[in-house]
Amino acid sequence: MPALTVGFDLDMTLVDSRPGIAATYRALTARTGVPVDAELAVSRLGPPLRTEVAHWFPAEQVESAVRVYRELYPAYAITPTVPLPGAREAIDAIRARGGRVLVVTSKIGRLARLHLDHLGLTVDELAGDLFAEQKATALREFDATHYVGDHVADMVAAVTAGVPGIGVATGPCSPAELRAAGADVVLDDLTEFPAALDGMIQLALEQ
Repeated sequence: MPALTVGFDLDMTLVDSRPGIAATYRALTARTGVPVDAELAVSRLGPPLRTEVAHWFPAEQVESAVRVYRELYPAYAITPTVPLPGAREAIDAIRARGGRVLVVTSKIGRLARLHLDHLGLTVDELAGDLFAEQKATALREFDATHYVGDHVADMVAAVTAGVPGIGVATGPCSPAELRAAGADVVLDDLTEFPAALDGMIQLALEQ
């Protein structure tokens, strides 16, 4: 097996970005005049931004709405975002075992980087604007040995990449949904990650 290299999803896996994303959607409504139910939108984080925007804007306005949202994002979404419980400790546990840390997210890279820098979460590689099977490309490129995420699409990414998928039940998907999507391990949250890590390393060796 390659050296321990753990990939993480970002939103609702490492960070709770719901308050900031909700604020950005409210700012988008104020800018465009198109009503977006911000609380509903943040209850289903995971899929690409365009997927959510398409629920609220006519098809011909989706691309322009995405551009405006991304323009607004740095001012509204970064400061309110906080690490999820156990996120720092999970990264530290990987480092303590000589491992590398990746973030592979559907959020575009420059906005994901703003979150990581603001919160002081240091990672070795960052790949953005990828979802579900697309994430497997980055996982393979960076020799990931595991992938951690809160969404069923993250488990699809792990299965596609041929690495153990570690589900965390901190996002919109239940433990049962994560297991059904292919999760090898499901944790309530990342506070359980350090204690489970050695077992997950062994799991990767067996695959």
